[in-house]
Amino acid sequence: MTLTAVILLGAFHGINPAMGWLFAVARGLQERSRDLLLQSLPVIALGHLASVAVVVAVVSATGSLVTGTALAIGAGVLLVGFGLWHLLARRHFRWVGMRLSLPQLAAWSFLMSSMHGAGLMLLPVLTRMPASHHGHALSGGLFVAGVHTLAMFLTATVVAVVVYEFLGVAVLRRAWFNLDRMWAFALVGAGVLTLVAAV
Repeated sequence: MTLTAVILLGAFHGINPAMGWLFAVARGLQERSRDLLLQSLPVIALGHLASVAVVVAVVSATGSLVTGTALAIGAGVLLVGFGLWHLLARRHFRWVGMRLSLPQLAAWSFLMSSMHGAGLMLLPVLTRMPASHHGHALSGGLFVAGVHTLAMFLTATVVAVVVYEFLGVAVLRRAWFNLDRMWAFALVGAGVLTLVAAV
């Protein structure tokens, strides 16, 4: 998986309403404020980055303790398992309301990104990074996380502004497809590819 794939995964996260743009649009519409919408998006991206950075930290910390093959196999199993759980789960995390402070919004984004396995999708990239030096692995992983989150943020901003200014949330009732299900299939697919590449 190349940096292009990392950017494309970030863009996919940006398109996915569960990753935050829908929440940002709802906050903007609720208060009739485009400024509130635009304030929400960087905070949502920050929570997303924190979630991905946790995965980066774990991978960089364990990369020197286990072989690359064992880590890749573990990552593949984790991706497949998480994707299958996501496909079979009937219940989804729900926040109690739309009126959140910006720190609460960042926490919400962190939780949603973690529950949707945002950082897990980057495991095939992270497990292929050199693990000879912890600092290099960590800085390289954080660079990947930053590029991924920047792509997510830019895509989410474009989608949110278009929906807010031109389409309104009513468009979701007419042109909706289940991105959560698609994301779960993508997790399983990435896990299978990781396992095949490791073996």
